[in-house]
Amino acid sequence: MELYVATVGQLQENCYFLVGDNHRDTIIFDPGAEPDTLKNVIEENELNPIAIVLTHAHYDHIGALNEIRDAYQIPVYQNPIEKEWLVDPAQNGSGRHPGMEDIVSTKPADVYLEEMGPYSIGEFHFDMQHVPGHSPGSTVFIFKDNGFAIVGDVIFKGSVGRSDFPYGDHESLIAGIHKHIAPLPGDTVLFPGHGNATTVEDELNTNPFLTH
Repeated sequence: MELYVATVGQLQENCYFLVGDNHRDTIIFDPGAEPDTLKNVIEENELNPIAIVLTHAHYDHIGALNEIRDAYQIPVYQNPIEKEWLVDPAQNGSGRHPGMEDIVSTKPADVYLEEMGPYSIGEFHFDMQHVPGHSPGSTVFIFKDNGFAIVGDVIFKGSVGRSDFPYGDHESLIAGIHKHIAPLPGDTVLFPGHGNATTVEDELNTNPFLTH
């Protein structure tokens, strides 16, 4: 299994490409912006996209969704709590940012992740956990057998996701991190929606939001 990242858009969002062992099958997590950049990653590495998965539906994570979905004719998976956000710029945040509205009104998702816990897409097997607080539908995707998790904007290196947006809740965010991320093995690598990767152990030892 391989993992590529493309950092895109004004907010430097991390779009991840998780590549399996069969035919270069690939899940794309959070295609946030710059569809041509994302297509270049796919073509240059001979990837075979089979799905798009969203950690959450803030505008900076879905800006290239339409273009990538249409280019490769692949389904979009999403937590249903935020299903209206894809079609409503007022909810996904773009309505608060002039000039962004036109690129973040997308078609609805194809598959809703109704139940948390074990899940599979093709050869990819992972555990989903709901960690609201940054956004109501924020979901982390934990690949226990491979020692990493894709965490969206739930937790960052030395910080946590903002909770001052509409629908945010800091207490729920911290509680969810302690419940679903802190118990993972310390060497589990956390791949966030912005910034550099980190580990569970490093965050438990140094993240000021978790050490007080």
